[in-house]
Amino acid sequence: YVPPQARRAEETLDDKKREELGRLKKMVNGLINRLSEPNLSSISGQMEELYMANSRKDMNDTLTDILMNACVTAVAMPSRLLMEHVLLVSILHHNVGIEVGAHFLEAVVKKFDELCKSDAEGKECENLLALIAHLYNFHVVHCLLIFDILKKLVSTFTEKEIELILFLLKNVGFSLRKDDALALKELITEAQRKASTAEKKFQDQTRVRFMLETMLALRNNDMRKIPGYDPEPVERLRKLQRTLVRSSGSGKDTQLRVSLESLLSADRVGRWWIVGSSWSGAPMISDTNSKTQQKLHLGKVSSKIMELARKQRMNTDIRRSIFCVLMASEDFMDAFEKLLK
Repeated sequence: YVPPQARRAEETLDDKKREELGRLKKMVNGLINRLSEPNLSSISGQMEELYMANSRKDMNDTLTDILMNACVTAVAMPSRLLMEHVLLVSILHHNVGIEVGAHFLEAVVKKFDELCKSDAEGKECENLLALIAHLYNFHVVHCLLIFDILKKLVSTFTEKEIELILFLLKNVGFSLRKDDALALKELITEAQRKASTAEKKFQDQTRVRFMLETMLALRNNDMRKIPGYDPEPVERLRKLQRTLVRSSGSGKDTQLRVSLESLLSADRVGRWWIVGSSWSGAPMISDTNSKTQQKLHLGKVSSKIMELARKQRMNTDIRRSIFCVLMASEDFMDAFEKLLK
């Protein structure tokens, strides 16, 4: 039961909070709408000030919502626009804290997974994939995630997936080759194997052939063979990033080395990649092993001490263990060693 006075206080607090969030959303929206390469420096500075003035959670939620609404549409977004938005995220990720990039990345990956499973006709999947690719380009996420996504797409291998593989390789193929040439080689071999077995299935063979040609060009480090490949815009924005990121280098040390599976199951098993991330869920690993050890340990003590433990209301295994250790130890060293066990 909540008394009426407390209820009223809660309602006004909610209204106040809503009003605050609405104001914050307007401010962030205004900054995002004005975002372009020349004013990136001032806008990222203003964003940092907002992060200092408001709670991180509110800022992360607001920024992610606004960016997702701006970038994930049914039509293909201009790559320049996507790059600038992701560059802003990456600057905040390096200057404010890694939870900024982590929050945005998780939202993007979950949405991408959801849309991949549904048969959406629009270009949302491409836009989301471009966001993930640029998060990798600007050192927010490690190549591990990109390889996970590519493996997933190769394992499904329908026409939609081939389209997405081509799109991703065109954006980050050569960076992947630099970061982990062996993993890329394995992926290409797997894709070739899939293509040879699925040859009868596709009416339009040209896409598959084109994908394999692109992969071979990647393997041989031949940029000319990939039509429309232009690394210049990304390089220019990377230079800009280096001037705006306060920490040394381009922030390789703050790259999130997180796998696709970890991101998709974050609600169930927690977010280990964010330091201090609070989480209240089922334990990650079943502690059956520790329970058997405790039971074994309890089996050795006399029934008299067990009875005493019961009288003292030692109602869990661990409490009983500690009580029995303290009562039955020879000296303090013995007790210390048993407690450590």
